[in-house]
Parts: sequence; structure tokens; C-alpha cells
Amino acid sequence: MTPTPAPTPAPTPAPAPPAIVVLGSTNMDLVAYVAKAPAGGETVTGREFRTVPGGKGANQAVAAARAGGEVTMIGAVGNDDFGTRLRSALAHSGIDTDSLRTAEGPSGTAHIVVDDDGGNSIVVIPGANGLVTGLACGDEAVITSAYALLLQLELPLSAVTAGARAARLHGVRTILTPAPAAPMPPELLAATDLLVPNEHEAAALTGRHDPLLAARALLDDVPEVVVTLGAAGSAYISRDAPEPVFVPAVRSRPVVDTTGAGDTFVGALAVALGEGKPMPEAMRWASAAAALSVQRHGASTSMPYRQEIDAL
Repeated sequence: MTPTPAPTPAPTPAPAPPAIVVLGSTNMDLVAYVAKAPAGGETVTGREFRTVPGGKGANQAVAAARAGGEVTMIGAVGNDDFGTRLRSALAHSGIDTDSLRTAEGPSGTAHIVVDDDGGNSIVVIPGANGLVTGLACGDEAVITSAYALLLQLELPLSAVTAGARAARLHGVRTILTPAPAAPMPPELLAATDLLVPNEHEAAALTGRHDPLLAARALLDDVPEVVVTLGAAGSAYISRDAPEPVFVPAVRSRPVVDTTGAGDTFVGALAVALGEGKPMPEAMRWASAAAALSVQRHGASTSMPYRQEIDAL
């Protein structure tokens, strides 16, 4: 008798991409490339100028979307040409912009000088971002549906705090990048799950220039901290596991432009954590994303796609 063949198992469905909401800034980056950045009072001749969609919020949104997240952007652009271009660029990256407001007046801009070593200096003009002082109707419902809310400090603190409070109320993980570094209200820190400063921001917030000492001091305010250390990698510490975990950087050559590398790291980290990766593995994966970004010009334009990160 011919045996009955075993039934073919149904394919395992791919896990849904983690839902990530970004409450943050959108700017048009006005980037000048020079051999050496000018000192105070000095004029230098640059070799190239570019306009690139940016802003720490938009950068993190693009990084997360390209890394495989399902991303919604909350914020504001102006009713100018920059605003139209910024909205279009986010939508082109697959980001839901229904919660991105259009405000009367100019969009935010960031004036960036990039030198031949890949270093940068930045002046941000908030524009429409400065008008986002709280959550609009429907924003809290959008946040409620997410795995994580990504926050930075380029919007008014009242809006950042309102977002964090809504996330905490609904059990949504809050990941805060304290940039530009500034004193933060206790209510914001109390609603933050994971703080991700770079080493300079950690020093500015704590007055401690050793990144590990700074990270330990930040645990007084938040339960988990990842400090990014540039070419040295990143370090993680938490109240539950006070011994730090160091993850080396993924080496990258050549370094063309470091603008947006930190935002690339945070966006990719949020996706990795949303997929259930342990923190050290998530940090390593995010480090690979950042390593790819510094090989290219610009911020959002330099951010890698998931297949590139996986390959590296």
C-alpha cells in the first residue's frame, strides 16, 4: 500500500514590522562642504553645497523605515517649498505623514558645515518645529498604536513631555535622544524608558566627562541608557544590570560625512528592539547601520536599507 504523504507544513508568516512613531523635528539641511571649517571671524571657500531633507526627528523616522519599521511621523513643516519637499521625502521613504502638520510660515532649517575629516558643525533654525507645543487631536491615538515612541529635543519641551507622558500612559516604550543637550523636566525623564545620548551630550547633562560615569549618573533619572561613543562603539547600562555592556563600532572606510550617524543608530536600534533582539545584538546591528551612513553624503540620504545592514 502506498503510504500517505505527510502534509506540507504551512509557511511561517513573517513577523509584522514594529510600529514606530516619531515625534520630532523636520528641517531642510543646507550643507556646505569645505576642506576645513572656518574659525570665528574667518571666511573660507567651500567646494559644494547641497539641500538635504533632515531634522533629528525626520532622520530617525527615515532610518527606522529603511531598517524595516512601520513608521509614522508627528511634527510640522512650513507652508513653503521646503515644507513640500520635506513631506514628499518622508512619504517616499514609506513614512506615514498624516500626522505631520503644515504651519503658516517657514519650515525648519539646519545650516551645516562638513569638513574633509567628516566632522560637522550645525546651526538649527526651528521654523515650524517651534510651533509644535503639544499633541494635536489624534496624536495620542497614533502613539497608542506603536511599539515605541522616538523623541528628541528639537521641538519645544512641552510637546516632547506630552508625547512621553502619553506613551507611558499606554505602555509604549519611549526612546529619547537628548539632543541638543539641555536640562529636561523631571516629568519627561520619569516617562523615558531608554535614553540614548552621545558621549558629549552625556557629559553636558551630568558634568562627567567619563562616558561610563555619566551613564551611571543618568540612571538616577531613567532605567536604561545607551551612550554612543563614535568610532569607539557604544555602551549600555541599566538599573537591572549595572555592569556596562560595550559593543564595538563596525569599522567603516572611508568616513565621508558623520551628519545623521547618531540618528541612524537610534532608528535602527528601535527596529531591532521592536523585533525582539537582545540589547547587545540590537546595538551591534544599529552600529552597522551607522557605519554605512558615514560612507555617504548627507543625513537622511545616507541612511542604509535593511538588506545593506544585514549584509554588513
